[in-house]
Amino acid sequence: MATTPDWLEQFVGFYNQLNIHNLHQLGDVYSEQLEFIDPVHSIQGRQALEHYFRHAYQRLLYSRFVVKHAVGDGERGFLSWQMQFAHPAIGGGQPQLLDGCSELVRGADGKVTYHRDYYDLTQLVYQHVPVLSWMTAKVKQKMAQD
Repeated sequence: MATTPDWLEQFVGFYNQLNIHNLHQLGDVYSEQLEFIDPVHSIQGRQALEHYFRHAYQRLLYSRFVVKHAVGDGERGFLSWQMQFAHPAIGGGQPQLLDGCSELVRGADGKVTYHRDYYDLTQLVYQHVPVLSWMTAKVKQKMAQD
């Protein structure tokens, strides 16, 4: 059975302590030349990532990642995770769960140069907007019938 590389465990630990007050620590983990992609954004550079996170973490009440599965080597890693979080603009600030996975690549200096997150945007946002929730449910029903 494969073991999880230490750097992946440290990466998750970093994210579980990350908040609006310590975003300057992104430089400990990410290369200046970082490429970060998620279902909403494609970001080039650590400074742009810090700006994005500053906005994202501004009103975030809390977030915690629970890793379901991790695999990797010294250069590349994959994480399957569940994010537990609360944000006043999503679900009225009630605790939420988001399932996803991340692909990570490290450079020779040990810092992450590529980070891509995959998750269901419906689970994160659309299900909390009444009209979009109804429309998304109808589309899923139709697709399941075909």
